[in-house]
Amino acid sequence: MLNSISKSEVVYRDPIVWQRADPWIYKHTDGFYYFTGSVPAYDGIELRRAKTIDGLYDAEAAVVWKKYESGPLSANIWAPEIHFIGGKWYIYFAAARTSETQDGLFDHRMFVLECGADNPLEGPWVEKGQLVTNWESFSLDATTFEHRGVRYLVWAQGDPAIAGNSNLYIAEMDTPWSIKGQQVMLTKPEFDWECIGFLVNEGAAVLIRNGKIFLTYSGSATNHHYCMGMLTASEDADLLDPASWTKSPVSVFHTSERVSRFGPGHNSFTVSEDGKTDLLVYHARDYKEIIGDPLYDPNRHARIQAIEWRDGVPHFGEPKPGRTAEA
Repeated sequence: MLNSISKSEVVYRDPIVWQRADPWIYKHTDGFYYFTGSVPAYDGIELRRAKTIDGLYDAEAAVVWKKYESGPLSANIWAPEIHFIGGKWYIYFAAARTSETQDGLFDHRMFVLECGADNPLEGPWVEKGQLVTNWESFSLDATTFEHRGVRYLVWAQGDPAIAGNSNLYIAEMDTPWSIKGQQVMLTKPEFDWECIGFLVNEGAAVLIRNGKIFLTYSGSATNHHYCMGMLTASEDADLLDPASWTKSPVSVFHTSERVSRFGPGHNSFTVSEDGKTDLLVYHARDYKEIIGDPLYDPNRHARIQAIEWRDGVPHFGEPKPGRTAEA
């Protein structure tokens, strides 16, 4: 754990990968960084890897899974994440039957892929099926973490009884592709900054440091209003009790017109090559005005910057331009 870190001057290429929304970077014990994210066509899942974060920029990408022509895995393949659990690789992602909406909601569900190879770019990948929750409704953005021997799933899902698009839920997992017991709602859109355009809480990511569990997420529409919020719990708390979590009343990372970074969010976390600096991975556009539906504008680029720690709490500041690809 990087308890002593306060401020870092680590600077990476900007962007790390062009046109990859919902970026996920995982540093494995083999020394490689593994990267995935939503591809602009929303038609499959690709992975790339490199020994350095900057190396991800031009690393060769391998397509490890493609959508079907019809059925529940045939449209809008969103927000893949790669995890290593119990000696195997897993990819969590969302897919739908159609790109059309009904009553303002898409038809997404969460699914899991498994790979037992040393190099996940080479596969093969096996479909483990839908990650079933306590009820059937719009659901996406599954992420997982382990704490004190218990593995948890956190995800976004719509509840027909609650106004809005999605809330964040947590449940204990019994396998890497299934939950057990009751899912618990951690947060729903309630503050103004979570409810611009759409009522959204989604894209959770977990960082465990300094005796606390920090859970970031994103809210509002996917244009320049998109931004990040954060929940915090003690590492000793019952994580399945909503009362264990404190929600920031203000967004913790948002658009900066000063540096032309618009709609930052759907983040993940990783660490620097020397293991000394915690890093925030996120997507953002370089411009504010968008023609058409922001979901289909391809220019949400994957970006990364160091996290500043103050009194044991991560402070993300404002988006910081990194080095150009040529620098």
